[in-house]
Amino acid sequence: MSVSPSLTPSASAPAPAHGPTQAELLDFVRRTAADAELIASLPLDPEGRTWVRLEGPGGSEAWLIGWPPGTGTGWHDHAESVGAFLTASGELKENSLTARLPTDGWKTLELTEGIDRERRLGAGKGRSFGRHHVHEVLNESTEEHAISVHAYYPPLPQIRRYSRSGQVLRLEQVERPADWQ
Repeated sequence: MSVSPSLTPSASAPAPAHGPTQAELLDFVRRTAADAELIASLPLDPEGRTWVRLEGPGGSEAWLIGWPPGTGTGWHDHAESVGAFLTASGELKENSLTARLPTDGWKTLELTEGIDRERRLGAGKGRSFGRHHVHEVLNESTEEHAISVHAYYPPLPQIRRYSRSGQVLRLEQVERPADWQ
């Protein structure tokens, strides 16, 4: 895993006064992913994910992420932040939950049937999401790296990481910005 200095993509937009919406974040990741020079500048590591922090619109936090074959995030959420991500190259799979989970005061939840969703996001495909969106993102390819662009507003206050066994979701760890920057 490697971290590179921040880059400013040529696709940045003027800052909205209220902070960017989910739609504006999705537009930003779409335009940024279309910057072939920026995408090609990301160093790729066969052993672990790589990332570069980008200038996001309106005070948002943005990242360019490289995914070696067979890597993923594990189950997590982005707390109070809304976000968007788009696959610039390769294909990513997103598993997500459609139910809104309680934000605090629990360690283990039993999930009801029918709340799981799966999306396959090939190059040029992405999505936005609201607060407390619980998901995992995977590169299931055995041969090809994937590259994606992500943006969050407000900048991530924390990431909650979960383990999942069947229908049981367990809170394992809460990370703060100092843990990944």
